[in-house]
Amino acid sequence: MTLFYYKAVTPAGEVLEGQFDLGSRDDVIGKLQDAGNIPLEVREADGGDSASLFAALFKKKTLRQAQIVQFTQQLATLLGAGQPLDRALQILLDLPESDKARRMLERIRDEVRGGTPLSDSLEAEQGTFSRLYVNMVRAGEAGGSLHDTLARLADYLERSAALRSSVINAMIYPAFLVGMVLVSLMVLLVYVVPQFAPMFADMNVEMPLITKVVLAVGSALQSFWWLILIAIVLGIGWLRRQMAEPVARLGIDERLLRMRVVGDIVRKIETARIARTLGTLLKNGVPLLSGLTVARNVMTNTALAEVVATATEEVKTGGGLAHALAQSKRFPKLAIQMISVGEESGELDAMLLKVADTFDVEVKNTLDRLLAALVPATTIVMTVVVAMIMLAIVLPIMNIAGAVK
Repeated sequence: MTLFYYKAVTPAGEVLEGQFDLGSRDDVIGKLQDAGNIPLEVREADGGDSASLFAALFKKKTLRQAQIVQFTQQLATLLGAGQPLDRALQILLDLPESDKARRMLERIRDEVRGGTPLSDSLEAEQGTFSRLYVNMVRAGEAGGSLHDTLARLADYLERSAALRSSVINAMIYPAFLVGMVLVSLMVLLVYVVPQFAPMFADMNVEMPLITKVVLAVGSALQSFWWLILIAIVLGIGWLRRQMAEPVARLGIDERLLRMRVVGDIVRKIETARIARTLGTLLKNGVPLLSGLTVARNVMTNTALAEVVATATEEVKTGGGLAHALAQSKRFPKLAIQMISVGEESGELDAMLLKVADTFDVEVKNTLDRLLAALVPATTIVMTVVVAMIMLAIVLPIMNIAGAVK
């Protein structure tokens, strides 16, 4: 017998943690599923959390996100065409480009041929397939509709990747522009402006206030750049520690939501994420309470995750999901109304997926508008700052010219 640690979600949406002294992981998973629970994690208790964390820090994912999407799509297609699972996995061995990824798929195929469920084989590849991925596959195996589950999962991954890609792509050009502005200002303040300080001192000319300020800033940057760099590094380290502390992270996320523009974007992104996750789980036959618990774990904003946790407790007592989410007034009203319509019509899963589609488009449109405004705004700010620096240099020169005359 081996001692196994487990974490599972009950049909009521509660998270269970404990240990079983059984013969294998399959026995633990089977016992949890027989009780109607959804396993989230099963591992040997001897492994320890610190070892798992250490391995996760240094283990590189074998498959890229795009490869996982492609793998899921092609596996769903092959299973839908009537191919046995082990044969479908054999066909997909040509998918990955790296030998490491190919060996991983070979391990999965061999385990499946040996009688191991696909979900357990995927879970054994720690760090490659997410908990949501593994749990959905496990639910599909239990319901006998693995190919449908994989098709929905592939669609979910593709849309999530598209949303993430749109956010990143929208920020590339503004980030590059801001970076160039900062570099240009540093060059002016550190190398160009200090060249004029000795000349002004030798000419014994009265310098305007703006010139004194610019020269002081340039001198400080030139002499204490290392101190500024250390302060930036320490600030980043402090922020990372704050983000790792649950209470501090909650406060930061709440302040983020109160910000006028950023808060609106965060709400829309998180709404799309939880709606797509929960809708996909419900389509796959996962109970609402269990789905809410699993979906809450994919949210990155802890303040909104707390709202979902509170809503889950209200749903347990018989309340509606839309009403429970509306109490906090943090989720968009349109999303609440659409969820309410889905509950009334008995098609909550389909309506949640529509909510996700709607807010994916909203996020893209919002980012496009911000990008359209940010570029000229950054250009104007850069022009004004550079003009002030040049003015700080030109004014003393004009005073010198006036004094000569």
